[in-house]
Amino acid sequence: MASTTSNQRNVVFVDGIRTPFGKAGPKGIYADTRADDLVVKAIRELMRRNPQLDPARIDEVAVAATTQTGDQGLTIGRTSAILAGLPETVPGFAIDRMCAGAMTAVTTTASGIGFGQYDVVIAGGVEHMGRHPMGEGADPNPRFLADKLVDPSALVMGNTAENLHDRFPSITKARTDAYAVNSQNKYDAAKKAGWIADTLVPVATRSGAGWGLATEDEPPRPGTTLEDLAKLKTPFRPAGRITAGNAAGLNDGATAAILAGEDTARELGLPIGMRMVGFAFQGVDPAVMGIGPVPATEKVLARTGLSIDDIGLFEINEAFAVQVLAFLGHYGIADDDPRVNQWGGAIACGHPLASSGVRLMTQLSHQFAQHPEVRYGLTTMCIGLGMGGTVIWENPNFEGDK
Repeated sequence: MASTTSNQRNVVFVDGIRTPFGKAGPKGIYADTRADDLVVKAIRELMRRNPQLDPARIDEVAVAATTQTGDQGLTIGRTSAILAGLPETVPGFAIDRMCAGAMTAVTTTASGIGFGQYDVVIAGGVEHMGRHPMGEGADPNPRFLADKLVDPSALVMGNTAENLHDRFPSITKARTDAYAVNSQNKYDAAKKAGWIADTLVPVATRSGAGWGLATEDEPPRPGTTLEDLAKLKTPFRPAGRITAGNAAGLNDGATAAILAGEDTARELGLPIGMRMVGFAFQGVDPAVMGIGPVPATEKVLARTGLSIDDIGLFEINEAFAVQVLAFLGHYGIADDDPRVNQWGGAIACGHPLASSGVRLMTQLSHQFAQHPEVRYGLTTMCIGLGMGGTVIWENPNFEGDK
C-alpha cells in the first residue's frame, strides 16, 4: 500500500497588517463601524500589497473572535472572505481562544501547511469590544464555582492580575507603572520613526459627525508620567495595584496575515518575513492566568531544543504589566531589557482581544528585518481562563552564519 503521509515543510509568515486600534465605546473611532468590515479592510490590504498572490491560491481563511455574535458571528472567516472579494472557492472558518485567537488561527493553519494540506492561508482576528464586551451573552456553568473548579476571581481578568501581584510581591505597583511608562515611550518613539504606520491600513469611519479616516491608534497616551499613573484608581481591589494605566484597555480592531509553505512562497515570489520554528499552548490555574506565557514558553523551548538565551527579540502581549514582569522575572530578564517589546506594547496601542496575536507577529517580522544579527524571536501572550501561548520564529535575514 502506498504511503499517504506528507513530509513536513517550512511554514513562513509572509506579511501581516492591522487596522489602527480604537477605544471601545460610543466615543471610539469605530463606534459605528462593523467588526467584519474591519477584517475585510485588513484582508483587502494584504491582497493589495501582495499582487503576485492569485486569490484563488488561498486555501483557507481563519478569523478569530472571542465574542462570536452579531457582526462577529456567522463563521466570520468565511463571511469576511466573501465580503473581501476572494473567490467563492476560498473556504473559511471562525476560531476562539480568547486573547490568543489570532495566534491560534496562525498556529492551526500553519499546522495544515506543515502537513502539506494547505499552501497559502490568511489568518487573523477581530474584536469590537464596544459592540461586544468580553463575555457578552456568555453563561458560565454554575459548577465552575459550586464545585470549586475555579476561584471566583478567575472569571474577571483584572482580578487575576491582582492575584499575580499577590503571588509575586516583588512586582510592586511602582514597577508596573514604570514598565507602563516605558511602553508608552517606546511606542511613541516607534511611531515617530514611522515603524508603526508601516503595519497599519487606514480605515474609513462613519459617525454622527460624518465620515472620517482612522490612520493611527487611538489608545496611546504619549507623555504619560509616573505621577500621572500614581493618581489612577484601582478598580479591582481597594488599594490594589492594577489600574487603567498599567493594563491594556478595552479596544476595537482587526489583524490579518498571509502564511505559506516556504516552497510556495518562493514559487509565487512572496516575501518571507520569518519562519515558524515551533509553538505551544499550556494551561495554568485560571486565577493567575497571567503566568501562562511561562509554561507555554518552557514547553516550546523544550520541543525545539532552544534555550531562552537563543531568543534575541521578544514580543510579549501586555494585557497587564504584572504579567510581562512575571515572565521576565522567571527568566532573569531585566524589566527594561532592550530585546523586549521594542515598539512598546498593548498598554500603549491597545489589545482588541482575539486580534492581538497577529499584531505581535507582524511587529516581530518587521523587527527581524531591522536586526539581521538576531536569529530567533518569540511572540507570547497570556490567555483568559488560564492559558498561555508562545510561538518561536526564525529570522530569514539572519547573518550570523555568513
